Amino acid sequence: MKFGVLLCASLAFLSAASAQVQVSLDPKAIGKTPIDSWTTFNGDYTGQRYSTLNEITPANVSQLATGWTFKIDSVGAQRGASEPIIKCTPLLVNGVLYITIPDHVWALDATTGKEIWHYDWVDHGGHLVGQRGVGMYKSTVYFLTPDNWLVALNASTGKELWKKNFADARKQYFSTSAPVVIKNHVIVGVGGDAMDMPGFLDSFDPETGELQWTWWSTPRAGDPALKTWPNAASSEHGGGMTWMPGTYDADLNLLYWPTGNTNPVFAGQGRPGANLWTESIVALDLETGKLKWYFQVSPHDTHDWDNTTAPILIDKMVDGKPRKLLAQAARNGFFVTLDRTNGKYLVVKPYVPLDYYSGLSPKGEPIPIADKDPSVGGSLNITNATNWEAPAYNQKTGLMYVNAVEGKSIHYLLDTSEHPSGYGGTGAGVGLSTRFLKAIDPLTGNSAWAHEYPNMNNAPGTVGASILTTASNLVLTGDDQKNLIAYSADKGKILWHQELAANESGGIVTYMLGGRQWIVAGAGDTLYGFVLPTR
Repeated sequence: MKFGVLLCASLAFLSAASAQVQVSLDPKAIGKTPIDSWTTFNGDYTGQRYSTLNEITPANVSQLATGWTFKIDSVGAQRGASEPIIKCTPLLVNGVLYITIPDHVWALDATTGKEIWHYDWVDHGGHLVGQRGVGMYKSTVYFLTPDNWLVALNASTGKELWKKNFADARKQYFSTSAPVVIKNHVIVGVGGDAMDMPGFLDSFDPETGELQWTWWSTPRAGDPALKTWPNAASSEHGGGMTWMPGTYDADLNLLYWPTGNTNPVFAGQGRPGANLWTESIVALDLETGKLKWYFQVSPHDTHDWDNTTAPILIDKMVDGKPRKLLAQAARNGFFVTLDRTNGKYLVVKPYVPLDYYSGLSPKGEPIPIADKDPSVGGSLNITNATNWEAPAYNQKTGLMYVNAVEGKSIHYLLDTSEHPSGYGGTGAGVGLSTRFLKAIDPLTGNSAWAHEYPNMNNAPGTVGASILTTASNLVLTGDDQKNLIAYSADKGKILWHQELAANESGGIVTYMLGGRQWIVAGAGDTLYGFVLPTR
């Protein structure tokens, strides 16, 4: 009986200790390779989603078992949302995992999946499209609400510290991104669909919430880039949302951010020109937000090809010389590799079959064929080649991994007026689409291998999950049949799979804790913690 009392007392103590853990993160540690933590959206600032951990290997990955699960209850089913879906990448600091859905943040014990605290926000009209996670600085967690509030929470208790409204939901801005914390900056992007407003990035002081700078993703009056628009008014309503996190080079002190589609959507007749800086990769000075260079992946976009895929930073030898590179598998079907010091291109090459461009400009940007624009009777073009889900890069194989789709859509022009607005058209998939996990050499743009998914249901709009890769020759991602899958990174051989309750929907992370390597993935309303059995 005394043993039972002592056991209960010990468990109560451990539970209390877990609930009272003091969480703190040195800002200098955020850009480090993740080992016993995962401190920012992509694990570090490179966007590689690469882990040096090697306890889980091709030889033992088949032994992975579910160590714990955390299921979100009905709190996510609000304002018309059918069910909560985890689209975040969990952050891990001091043994505490932080996960989100729109309006909610949870802190969980990373070894048990047990809830430590839960923060609930009541929004006023923000779009519940998804929520990609939190940012962290010292003992503060930063969270974006659907109606555009930056909320600072105590990382140990979930207590609200301060909040800052940075965009007007009445203008149909909404926020889904994970804040990116770099030095003493909290970088915040904004989303929006077809409300014909300009995108922007804001930088805030992490201690006070004071605005440090704003960069607009379309040019203002007096900017030479305004010549890529017919007039200032069209630029100021031109879109280019910044709704996915960027990456960062500490040596260059440059922030690399992908920008979204051009507005009006689909209807380009009212905005002739390239329409900078929509559909681009931009390099910004971290301290000032000033533009240093840009590369426009989709000039004059008329197909809603949000260029929001992470630009991954890679250091490689090229012609016997070390080069600082940036690579992106864009939604328009092009794979690009750039010199990240100046934006000059090394590779611009399709990674899915394309027929909508006539060649490349001297800068390396695709030249679209006007006949492929949406039309009243319908125009055939590609379906989205990828989407927002994160790619990965393996430092040992030298390959970049992306979930891709090969297929066709018909795009219709609905607003034929001289000055269209909002969604001026629409698109619908036709025929069968084929989904692949592709391993691409960033120095050539060629595929080293590709795994074709069976695609039994040809799910429209489904691209594939985010990707994680490790030094032990593993690539982990999900298919559209509710499977979490481990492949060999060098050859693409399937090594293990586990059926989940839903398709993998968030970012996959890995970490060492308690002497064991964990893999954590979200699928639908459930977060899964996988681990090897103890010996």
